[in-house]
Amino acid sequence: MEENRIIAPDLLWSDGEESVIRPRFFSEYTGQEQVKKNIEIYVKAALGRGEALDHVLLYGPPGLGKTTLATIIANELNVNIRITSGPAISRAGDLAAIITDLQERDILFIDEIHRLNRSVEEVLYPAMEDFAIDIVTGKGPGAKSLRLPLPPFTLIGATTHAGKLAAPLRDRFGVISRLEYYSDAELLHIIRRSARIFNVALDEQGAVEISRRSRGTPRIANRLLKRLRDYAEVQGNGVITKDIAAMGLSMMGVDELGLDATDRKVMLAIIEKYNGGPVGPENIGASISESINTIEDVCEPYLMQIGFLRRTPRGRVATPAAFEYFGFDKQDEKNDKQDEQGSLF
Repeated sequence: MEENRIIAPDLLWSDGEESVIRPRFFSEYTGQEQVKKNIEIYVKAALGRGEALDHVLLYGPPGLGKTTLATIIANELNVNIRITSGPAISRAGDLAAIITDLQERDILFIDEIHRLNRSVEEVLYPAMEDFAIDIVTGKGPGAKSLRLPLPPFTLIGATTHAGKLAAPLRDRFGVISRLEYYSDAELLHIIRRSARIFNVALDEQGAVEISRRSRGTPRIANRLLKRLRDYAEVQGNGVITKDIAAMGLSMMGVDELGLDATDRKVMLAIIEKYNGGPVGPENIGASISESINTIEDVCEPYLMQIGFLRRTPRGRVATPAAFEYFGFDKQDEKNDKQDEQGSLF
């Protein structure tokens, strides 16, 4: 399952370590250059006017720094940030209690905002647009609606599925930014910085090897660095060299492209069991005993990024590059014809 995967893009440090390793200001933040430049301008403009920053939506694959960007924005604005998540807010009253506790220009960060239920979203609409919240008192014919004013605040939403947001909610964000996968050079800078912070002995080739296999994701790069520190201390002289990195990553099941056992199971299921596809994620998940969320949120974005997988109207299709990498004859011509013709079956 995803929580046991070494390349799972979830949190890896303890709360104390996470706060130390996380960049605090734009000057410390590596990558996402265009997004960073734009948001930096919006922040400076809001500061100059003495206003709350417009509401911000950050979307993209997990582990790319959405929460980090939110905390940086709060630090740059010198305001408080309240962090929660969509699944944690189960009732409209929960959200109302959080919002009414905010001070002027504070930031409310909601991770996985696409998982808010509709009744909670209804509370957000007037709060975001009019800085007011509607409270219903009483029941039945005697029920009354009261509108309470709120101090201007900024909502920052983060999601891996921007398309799952209701249109009325999405349209209320003034700033919408997509975070992209990081380059090897950007990951190299992040790995060096993390190694300095935690006093991990790391040579240049070892750092390069980690960056190559980190799936373009800083959180995974930091996770691999932490685990390879253990291999270096036990199997080597305490220094993460290229050989130690390659050996450790191989033992962890992470290959030269950053694929792990789950990625390989996904691709081999498509190639071997479904002749290269097309096949839906439900069938893939059932055939390898993996959750659809892991396949769609963690595996597929990277497999598509490296050109191993295509999404078509009829399902997922393995590309010639995937057939070649896993040692099979390519089937792309057959799949292209099927995609063009379509099928009801």
